[in-house]
Amino acid sequence: MAILCGWVTASGPVAAEAQKVCQPADLLLHNAVVYTADALNSQHEAVIIDNGRFVFVGTNSEAATLGCGTERIVDLKGATVFPGFTDSHQHLEGVGRRTKTLSLFGIDTLEKTVAAIERWADDIPPGDWILGRGWIEREWQGERRFLTRWDVDRFTESKPLFMPRADGVSALVNTKALNLAGINKTTPDPEGGRFERDDEGELTGYVLGKAMAPFRAILPSETDAFIADNLLRGMRANAALGWTSTHDAGMSWRELRLLQNLRTQGLMTHRVYVAVPISAAEPLLEQGPEQSDDGWIDLRAIKVFIDGTLGSRGAALLEPYADADHRGFMDRTTKAELMPVLASALRQGVQIMTHVIGDRAVRETLDWYQEARDLTPETQWKNTDLRWRLEHAQIIPPEDQKRIKNMAVILSMQPSHAIGDLNFAADRLGKERLKYAYPWRPLIDQEILIVAGSDAPVEAGDPRIEFYAAITRSRLDGSSGEGWYPEYAVDRFDALRMLTTWPAFASFQEHNRGSIEVGKQADLSIFDTDFMIADPSEILTAKTLMTVVDGRVTFQSLNAIERLGPSNPKRQ
Repeated sequence: MAILCGWVTASGPVAAEAQKVCQPADLLLHNAVVYTADALNSQHEAVIIDNGRFVFVGTNSEAATLGCGTERIVDLKGATVFPGFTDSHQHLEGVGRRTKTLSLFGIDTLEKTVAAIERWADDIPPGDWILGRGWIEREWQGERRFLTRWDVDRFTESKPLFMPRADGVSALVNTKALNLAGINKTTPDPEGGRFERDDEGELTGYVLGKAMAPFRAILPSETDAFIADNLLRGMRANAALGWTSTHDAGMSWRELRLLQNLRTQGLMTHRVYVAVPISAAEPLLEQGPEQSDDGWIDLRAIKVFIDGTLGSRGAALLEPYADADHRGFMDRTTKAELMPVLASALRQGVQIMTHVIGDRAVRETLDWYQEARDLTPETQWKNTDLRWRLEHAQIIPPEDQKRIKNMAVILSMQPSHAIGDLNFAADRLGKERLKYAYPWRPLIDQEILIVAGSDAPVEAGDPRIEFYAAITRSRLDGSSGEGWYPEYAVDRFDALRMLTTWPAFASFQEHNRGSIEVGKQADLSIFDTDFMIADPSEILTAKTLMTVVDGRVTFQSLNAIERLGPSNPKRQ
């Protein structure tokens, strides 16, 4: 018998009298399949939570005895309970924003995409911007090409248009927007970006990387209320899907301030681990990491951008694309800009999260990481447990996989990217490079840590899709591509760890989160489907029953039976 958090809990046979002590608690969940994600992924039936932490994990009968003084009791009727799922790469404000602007996700032809833009544009007054996001030619039936200004100019002559592709690092602009930004055929490409041109040298209206900046600079200003509402909408959407935490890969200081205001008002529905963009990193490098008192906001990282995306042919490759005569582009952040930031991060204990997709970007970034470590004496480091990350890292040659292992670099990879990229990766890379594209299983076999995320709003941002993609490596309809290496899929326990224990480690919170164990913070994702044994297709249709963060229910469906505890009136 042990005393934990003021609770008397059973450990092996104990006297029945010792178990009859009613202890007050906040929440009891029972009649469930509880996967703890501990070292053995042990299974239980019930959990009890008090003051935001787990105080009991065990059987229904033990919970009934020990939890008889619990304020809220929920019968989960056989539902499945996981440690809180973490989206390890997301853009929260963008998740909320896409609920307000034109969403082109899921449209399956070029013609339908243009028609949707035209319908939206009809309601926009002359002079106002036409805004939206999500078009992606790789998922179209029929003609698959990048949108151009000529597709939309006929119905947008008086209205500037800015329409990022799903990847968020390229966009369509129309002729009106080009004119407003002062961009013409003689404008040189910026370092780290490109204004796409046709064979005659004319601007097509497709812009990549830093070539998006002139248009972002002239977009209408937005109020704090507008951005705060986006953050709130994003959190509510995330909680409804079962996310209890997100790693925000590039949150502005303005967004962070507004998020902190929402926390003060008690309106947050999940935790947020924040990385600020490298362009705004100076305050973090001066003050060092910080965390809110309640652990709901954690500021500790810097987001760095190196190359583009594979779909847009912006990812930086060691050899030219198989379907284009270039190697993509680097230098969204130059080495000269990055190196002093890396040195300061070592001295302040700040994590680095770097966007790299192509094999050239991966290799050069690893070189820079190592150079910063070599040039900064270890005696000057805040700590030696760096946990620096590579975000996306889709194409990793075997020799660089070994370097990642030796350098203890964490990989933040998005399973949904791989199943979407089925539609074009072979064309971009050729067969040889597919051998080391999205190589989840070989990486895990080398004990390289992978944390899973969605990159929403680039992707749907759904944990069901990420889990499914990780274990199947197949499209949502179950199909796959020739030479796609199905053996690189992961087993279900590893998929679970990619969403739970490993993200906790990647955010320096493994002692507080990531598994269901007595004493840890009570974050839970609860579904009506058992992801660990269900047919993969059934995971995609699972329903979120409840999301619990810090012991507080932030989302609940109507399927669970709840009642007040019989012997513990509601506490004030």
